[in-house]
Amino acid sequence: MTDASPTAQINAQFEALKTAQANAPTANLTLRRKWLGQLNHFLTKFEPDLITAMQADFTHRSHTECLNLDIATSMSQVRYAQRHVRRWMRKRFVPTPLAFLPARAHLHPQARGVVGIMAPWNFPVYLAIAPLAAALAAGNRVMIKPSELAPHTSAVLAKGLAQCMDADVVTVILGDAQTAAAFSSIPFDHLLFTGSTDVGRKVALAAAQNLTPVTLELGGKSPAIVMPSADLDRAARRIAWGKTSNGGQICVAPDYALVPRALVAEFADKIEAVWKEFYPQGAASPDYCGTISERHLVRLEKMLSEAQTNGARIVQLDAGQIPKGQRKIAPALVIDPPLESALMREEIFGPILPIIPYDTPKDALDFVTARDHPLALYVFAEDRAEQEIWINQSLSGGVAINDTVIHVALDTLPFGGVGASGYGAYHGRAGFDTFSHLKPVLRQAKWNAMGLTEPPITRSKSRLLQFARRFM
Repeated sequence: MTDASPTAQINAQFEALKTAQANAPTANLTLRRKWLGQLNHFLTKFEPDLITAMQADFTHRSHTECLNLDIATSMSQVRYAQRHVRRWMRKRFVPTPLAFLPARAHLHPQARGVVGIMAPWNFPVYLAIAPLAAALAAGNRVMIKPSELAPHTSAVLAKGLAQCMDADVVTVILGDAQTAAAFSSIPFDHLLFTGSTDVGRKVALAAAQNLTPVTLELGGKSPAIVMPSADLDRAARRIAWGKTSNGGQICVAPDYALVPRALVAEFADKIEAVWKEFYPQGAASPDYCGTISERHLVRLEKMLSEAQTNGARIVQLDAGQIPKGQRKIAPALVIDPPLESALMREEIFGPILPIIPYDTPKDALDFVTARDHPLALYVFAEDRAEQEIWINQSLSGGVAINDTVIHVALDTLPFGGVGASGYGAYHGRAGFDTFSHLKPVLRQAKWNAMGLTEPPITRSKSRLLQFARRFM
């Protein structure tokens, strides 16, 4: 798609899908399973091409990370929807208050229409396919705008989906930020955006002009809290993994760690030791992912430099002999950085872990709750009471106890943020519900008591209505 007139061309695609939806507004179970089967076929057929494309976009990303973090997780979402869509589509009967009997009520799941999906670059396959699977399971037509920062993967998505799915069901729009802005202004029946909080605000404003309902999957600073009862080896290992998987370019990566002051040095040593085990050749290790763009790489380097200039202690893994053309920055710990530094004001989105010391669990809780609600919160504690403090007294999109990141992969858990980290959720049944209108339906019986509400209201009707109010 050319950038000359993105709005006109997107409008044309949108109108084609809108017409197709109007001509066949109700997709039955067989058709929805067919769509999901085609989507699974796309992932299977184009798996090698998608992996090669992702490796090109990141300059280096291991085959294992491409397969596990993007392809396998996408297949899981598609297949889970295939298995459960029959049950999700059923009427959901709800209780009818006694005063309204013998009427019966239920919720009727119905496709919203044409759904827009704006996917980011950090998981360029998974974060396009997972919401697509949910939208198709709900019976919608879908337009996808993948990120221009992952152009090779976006091109494979466009080519592969065009081959494997009907053009009046799914279409992919390619283009730059101007195209993305035009895309967000289309009057979709629902729009899902995954990306930064700043861009999310712009998307929400554009969608509001059309009163388009929006699901925003944003990010923010997700903390990892090491409580006094934590198994320090376990905590260091899982935080180290969560921080450097995909080169730290994960919206739910632990952004910083809060650690008891007396344990900071020991914790930092353990993280460093784990990173050396994971990446024995430093950043040059074949399992260590590159940075998506030169701009992002420079931003991370500036963050580190600023923190060091302002007195923070930096512990950084060896870079090693990084092959020419690979954009990589070595994993780094930043001990007690200034709170006004960019590292502590912005989402890092890279392999840099600030470690903030605290004196009491209440201090740690106050530190987190004084800031925007995070997309994810990680608690490392062996003591159940310490775990419950964070579950009950903090607000976040999701919580994982004694692990990081993996809660996002559960098809049975909704995924979404709260406040500045987003709103709305999807995955599994939550995704089906997000892209469905759960239409309330009341079915009245021929013989009923609603005549009591019709004028004229006689004394006897008034008494009966007063009696009926006891059961409402």
